[in-house]
Amino acid sequence: MAMPTFDVAGVSIPKIGIGTFNMDGEPATCAVAEGLQGGYRHVDTAEMYGNEVAVGEGIRASGLARDEIFVTTKVWHDHLSDSAMQAACEASLKRLGLDRVDLYLIHWPSRDVPVAEAIAALNRIHSRGLARSIGISNFPTKLIEEAVHATEVELAVNQVEYHPFMDQGPVMAALAKHGMGLTAYCPLARGKVLEDETIAGIAARHDVTPAALTLAWLIGQDSVIAIPKSSSPARLMENLEAVDVVLTAQERAALDALRSPAGRLVDPEFAPDWD
Repeated sequence: MAMPTFDVAGVSIPKIGIGTFNMDGEPATCAVAEGLQGGYRHVDTAEMYGNEVAVGEGIRASGLARDEIFVTTKVWHDHLSDSAMQAACEASLKRLGLDRVDLYLIHWPSRDVPVAEAIAALNRIHSRGLARSIGISNFPTKLIEEAVHATEVELAVNQVEYHPFMDQGPVMAALAKHGMGLTAYCPLARGKVLEDETIAGIAARHDVTPAALTLAWLIGQDSVIAIPKSSSPARLMENLEAVDVVLTAQERAALDALRSPAGRLVDPEFAPDWD
């Protein structure tokens, strides 16, 4: 089956991407290169990850044409003033070895720079041609509304933690209202999905791993994109099997029932007030 996409804001985003958080150097370069050679077409990184050089090397080592690869990077929350964001984006592009990215995100909202000011800077990244599309990350519903109200350019996605154990209902409703996608980070709940009996049982019926089954549940939701991370080429290819899995309504309901308001795993001290 061909890689499904979510089309928004003038771009077509492959619904499974290669996450690269906590990877650097040769492991990051190899994961990106081998993942792209194996069928992935979406790579996610960030200035804060410190691996944009290695990711760029992996993109080039893949042998694929630039326009075949969807590249996302993110600006850290201490670079959200206009001058700081412009410089941060230029630096990210230099490290990646690219003249533009396909999606540029505000990684976390700031307590110091108002949303409207940060979104204005993000709009200028787009108008300068440094990013084909723009969006946000880790924004709760209140800040989603502020961002949408402030932007002159359609926002593509909100990248947030999302997996079977976490209820993101309010955020998903806000994004749907504005036609935005949700990119799920930590989609495998830091490995917790591998230990869940419900997920394992359904995965066995489909002859895929619990990870692939979980990714199938995620990308089977219309506007959801997932960016699992793995430094293992074999695991990368197993995860890609998600595109061939079609869940029944009963199976989907069984996974839906695992969601909990208490399922959040990522909650740093600088996080916003969550829904």
